[in-house]
Amino acid sequence: MATGIWVRLMKKNRIDRDITAPCSLETWQEALENACQKLDVPRPMILPRHERDWDQFSQARFLPDHFVESVSFDRMEVEFIDPDKKKKENPLYF
Repeated sequence: MATGIWVRLMKKNRIDRDITAPCSLETWQEALENACQKLDVPRPMILPRHERDWDQFSQARFLPDHFVESVSFDRMEVEFIDPDKKKKENPLYF
């Protein structure tokens, strides 16, 4: 898999639905918008808190309060995936 984001819709601490979308670390918001369209869910409001979490941890969590429309899940988790980074950081990774 190429680099991108993994978007998970969580309900009762389980993945209800998920999708991956290719992107770079800098274009995650555009990829999130496309992923939301494919999942048929509204796009969340991206607050300064989400941007800080993205800059520090390459992930962000959105609660139902972060959406203008009502949603049927408990939270949305967005995580950046870079398979090459694991290989570089861990010499035992095959």
